[in-house]
Amino acid sequence: MRSVRYQVACSLDGFIAGPDDDFDWITPEPAFDFGALYAQFDTLLMGRRTYEVVRATGESFRGKQIVVASRTMRAEEHPGIEVVGDDLEMRIRELRAESGRDIWLYGGGALFSQVLEWDLVDTVEPAIIPILLGHGVPLVGSPTMRRRLKLMDHHVYPSGMIVLEYGVRALSESDSASVTA
Repeated sequence: MRSVRYQVACSLDGFIAGPDDDFDWITPEPAFDFGALYAQFDTLLMGRRTYEVVRATGESFRGKQIVVASRTMRAEEHPGIEVVGDDLEMRIRELRAESGRDIWLYGGGALFSQVLEWDLVDTVEPAIIPILLGHGVPLVGSPTMRRRLKLMDHHVYPSGMIVLEYGVRALSESDSASVTA
């Protein structure tokens, strides 16, 4: 079974983009091998807003299956990608069951929160960038549940960037009493 991995750059104060969806604060780390990370995935799962921001940069995601969660995008206007408006949970379960590399949950705190609620996120892998943004798009969008994480790996880079890898643990009965609505 393939894993769904939320691998995302994040400011130290918990934002994945600035207030205008800007990400110019994410500075390249020469010691980080983005190509090696990119090769671990054959499918990218993102929300409409993330897709539109990244597409505007000219990124083509060569060789990757792109799945965009959106109820407003029309698939016929976006050839080469899969637009999923309904039954997203079922589609993610199907993707996980297929053979292949891992699935990159590519940006989007709201989508991350929804997929986490369905217990379909296997790892949370923030690349903490040494900057405080103050406001912007949060790492987690409106969480409605608690999840315990287990540190699996970490790496500190010369620029001060820290990549953390946490496994997502299932919600236990003792945690269920403190779930918020």
